[in-house]
Amino acid sequence: MRFDQLIRPGMTVREVRQRYPQTAPIFERLGFRSSCDDCSIEVVARKYGLSPADIVEALNEAVVGPREKEPRGPVQ
Repeated sequence: MRFDQLIRPGMTVREVRQRYPQTAPIFERLGFRSSCDDCSIEVVARKYGLSPADIVEALNEAVVGPREKEPRGPVQ
């Protein structure tokens, strides 16, 4: 997936729901109400005391699958 296709914190909830319907369960689980649809993900996350970065990561994982974690080891 190209960078410009990733979900970003400044996108509205409505925009993400329409473009990526597979994200609906995440919004429901987090308790995002339809009255929040015209607000950005970042604004709604902060309103609910959540991390915008964590929400965006979960939404992107719903779209493209989990991100592979780089192995942590000694730097050579």
